[in-house]
Amino acid sequence: MPAATATIDVGALYALHGDWLKAWLRRHTRCAHRASDLTHDTFCRILEGADTAPIRDGRNYLATIARRLVIDEARRAKVEAAFLDAYHALMDGAAEPGPDRIAEAVSELLAITRALDELPDKARRAYLLSRIEGWNHADIAEELSVSKSMVKQYVAKGYARCYAVTYGAPRDRAPAG
Repeated sequence: MPAATATIDVGALYALHGDWLKAWLRRHTRCAHRASDLTHDTFCRILEGADTAPIRDGRNYLATIARRLVIDEARRAKVEAAFLDAYHALMDGAAEPGPDRIAEAVSELLAITRALDELPDKARRAYLLSRIEGWNHADIAEELSVSKSMVKQYVAKGYARCYAVTYGAPRDRAPAG
């Protein structure tokens, strides 16, 4: 017989701490409307989550989730601004992309960022130094205190992650003969 799993009583959590969370977010965002949206998003995140661990401190739990949402929102805004800057630089006078295209690009860039964040530190740094900073493998190897062949492997891992996010997992290839 499977063990019973605890569930979070979201209704009770909202009744006890919903107004507090909204006030806390209002102080942090300085916008009542944004605070309301983030309060709603916080409780939606709880409903979507699979966390069944008992909550020791409801306010701390809610504040942690809300803080993560604020960080995600700020990260998304930075990525969107970077996309628009790059778009304007590349398209020089072309029409502004529509909201759907911006949302799609930002979503894809955030997925790539998350995928790169999952790489070990040296692999992520090697990939970013190569692709973003334009460093050659010898300079990266010296910076990271690894061999050039290791840098090549690190950069390949970064490319593979970005490819998988953008185009899906690579298909099995026939061995080279």
